[in-house]
Amino acid sequence: MGVATALPPPTTSKTLQKQYLEAVGAYQYVLTFLFMGPFFSLLVFVLLFTSLWTFSVVYLVWLYVDWDTPNQGGRRSEWIRNQAIWRQLRDYYPVKLVKTAELPPDQNYVLGAHPHGIMCTGFLCNFSTESNGFSQLFPGLRPRLAVLAGLFYLPVYRDYIMSFGLCPVSRQSLDFILSQPQLGQAVVIMVGGAHEALYSVPGEHCLTLQKRKGFVRLALRHGASLVPVYSFGENDIFRLKAFATGSWQHWCQLTFKKLMGFSPCIFWGRGLFSATSWGLLPFAAPITTVGECPPPGGQPPAAEWASGTPHPPVSLSLQWAAPSRSPSASAPLRRKSITIMPST
Repeated sequence: MGVATALPPPTTSKTLQKQYLEAVGAYQYVLTFLFMGPFFSLLVFVLLFTSLWTFSVVYLVWLYVDWDTPNQGGRRSEWIRNQAIWRQLRDYYPVKLVKTAELPPDQNYVLGAHPHGIMCTGFLCNFSTESNGFSQLFPGLRPRLAVLAGLFYLPVYRDYIMSFGLCPVSRQSLDFILSQPQLGQAVVIMVGGAHEALYSVPGEHCLTLQKRKGFVRLALRHGASLVPVYSFGENDIFRLKAFATGSWQHWCQLTFKKLMGFSPCIFWGRGLFSATSWGLLPFAAPITTVGECPPPGGQPPAAEWASGTPHPPVSLSLQWAAPSRSPSASAPLRRKSITIMPST
């Protein structure tokens, strides 16, 4: 079977200006991911007590009127998805999308994606932007990355992420998308979710799979094909402080996740101006996103996904994992291995 790839430009002989643009592309994504939601939430609240209170009132009225839009397909913007900044983000690592088979647009798909990583960078590049030409590789498909529903409660930020085609990972939202008369809907679900982010250790593949069967039932309800997708290198772009299972620190993380819906990870990257200092700029480790093609005739056996047998993404060959070395040390990262973590 032939393999087609969306290859980023060669990383050799990059000009200094190109390196700066790539760093800006990577850094702006980190900043918007971490701070855009809280910043605009605070801004809308503070403006209520100033002479500019009308801006907040008008937006809050708009928010009330538009409240159900995320659960009804959202408001996707091809202009946002095609911005040049996402190509700089792609080239920084670089991010590559591997096509192993055709996905006909005459049916719908549920893509079970791993690993979550810290910020889902590879999945955003490949499915929420056109930086790797998804629409050219898979014509007729309309990808949507399903994320934490609570993000759509944040003013302004909700409108921003909707423009990428992001949708809440809720039954109402996903049922609406897969019930559309137009086929070719491709919903990308981070199966491990926030719990899997706690194990985003470089060089390791710790997947949260047990008891995660909702996406299988979703596919069965709508007759959609299940496609396992794996992003090799997603865990290598940040360093993570992982606490031992059963420790009080790990218990605090799990408790916070149950209350708030996301995991409070302690992570770091490199400095913006120095590769030897700590900061929020990710390490430039290659990210390769690859899917395992469904068997002839459509759907993989859902019973295999829903039972205790090994999860299909585990069978993806590690040949797609580009060899990498730790950006902060001369020793290579540990041999890649796959560990199935229990979910909570």
